[in-house]
Formats: sequence, structure tokens, C-alpha cells
Amino acid sequence: MTPVALLFLVISIVVVWGGLVASILHLRAHPADDGADPGVDVTGEAGQPGQPGVDGTATRP
Repeated sequence: MTPVALLFLVISIVVVWGGLVASILHLRAHPADDGADPGVDVTGEAGQPGQPGVDGTATRP
């Protein structure tokens, strides 16, 4: 490999792994909390017919 190719290889590796490390450190400092209750169905579909969906309307039987 030429020196230019090796340089670009090193730069790309540093960018990819550096971004991964930076994102992990950021998520550890600021955990993502969307406030969703784990027991709430956020897909928009109720489990049983007649139960309200996320938008409050009842699903069709």
C-alpha cells in the first residue's frame, strides 16, 4: 500500500472508532430517556379489540 492509502486508512479508522467512543461517552453522561412507560404500547395498536390506541381512539373489533 502506498503511504497516502495508509494515511487515509488511519484517518478513516480514527473517525469511525472516535465517533463510536464519543457517542458512548455522550450517552453515558446524558442517558436517553424518552419518558415512555415500559407498560404502554407505543406502536399505535392496542393489544385487544376495543382497547384504546395511542391516540385515544378505540380499535375496531
